[in-house]
Amino acid sequence: MTTTAREDRKPGPHRTAPDAGPPLTPPPKLRRRPGLVVAAVIVTALGCLLGAWAWNATTSTEEVLAATKTIHRGEVITADDIRRIRISGDPALEPLPASVYDEIVGQRAALDISAGGLITTESTTDTPLPPEGQSIVGISLTPAQVPALPMHGGDKVRIIVTPSANGDAPTGAPQFTSAEVVDTAIDETTGNTVVNVLVPYADASVLAARAATGNVALILDSGAQ
Repeated sequence: MTTTAREDRKPGPHRTAPDAGPPLTPPPKLRRRPGLVVAAVIVTALGCLLGAWAWNATTSTEEVLAATKTIHRGEVITADDIRRIRISGDPALEPLPASVYDEIVGQRAALDISAGGLITTESTTDTPLPPEGQSIVGISLTPAQVPALPMHGGDKVRIIVTPSANGDAPTGAPQFTSAEVVDTAIDETTGNTVVNVLVPYADASVLAARAATGNVALILDSGAQ
């Protein structure tokens, strides 16, 4: 009888399953907040708009004319009086383009233009002086015959007839001629102030004759007269 020997298998060490630890908790589900999403979209859109505006403001410029110093009404504009500058485009402004620089030089200021002010179509005039029906008379005045104040083109003045050196003061209102200042200059030889005034054609010869005698004085009036 054949006996099958069984190999005794010694039981090995007892193996235990590794400790799985505490059960895993699934991550919380994030709730979407529509309000925050909308706010983020709005902020992004505003940022894009502001960026576009800033870019446009820095790139949309034009070259125009501006005064380098104060130009008074009636003065002839010289090449040194104006310059070319670049500004951001503004529909509310209507400055003359830099391309008309040569055309503006030689024209007269139609109004007072402050230093740095933009030159517009209303700033200048090419109307010849004197205009039709009027004349320009130059009057040389000593410091005693003219106010010690600066005068500019467009100022309203009266030229008063004064007595001669040995004459008596007038008993009534003195005769005078109303005029408008064109410009002034200093006679370097005599130190007198030469005032060029605009008067009606009919008054020009009388005023010139009076001015030649030296028996005149100038009064600077308010522009509201």
